[in-house]
Amino acid sequence: MYLVIRIRGTTGVKQGIASTLEMLRLNRISHAVLVEENPSYKGMLQKAKDYITWGEVDLETLTELVEKRGRIVGGARLSEEYLAENTDYSTFEELANALINGEIKAQDIDMKPVFRLHPPRKGYKGIRHSVKEGGSLGYRGEDINNLAKRMA
Repeated sequence: MYLVIRIRGTTGVKQGIASTLEMLRLNRISHAVLVEENPSYKGMLQKAKDYITWGEVDLETLTELVEKRGRIVGGARLSEEYLAENTDYSTFEELANALINGEIKAQDIDMKPVFRLHPPRKGYKGIRHSVKEGGSLGYRGEDINNLAKRMA
């Protein structure tokens, strides 16, 4: 499971890339979504690589994101009481594990698919260069967990 975070804004985005970002539900800066690892999503990520960063999310990071930034439809915070009453999961860790393994999707439990994050503490390294060039854009592998924790 990939965690995808939008880094750059909307100014000057070509129409094809803008529609790809819209399909990924990344409409604003610092929004994050969970995406499956399959060829169609990988193609979408490659197309939008100059505006986003992504990598493999681990259980600890996803648990923290769901707990701090998870929202249900209507805007209320996701709570363990809500999980116990309305889902088969009683803790955030169980829910995060099910999300990572692809057993459920966020929409199945009326959870919003987008995490609205803060800008990262200590800032980005550079929003116009790829990770390989010392910037923040593109594929970053396991390092996405550090960025997500700084933004949560």
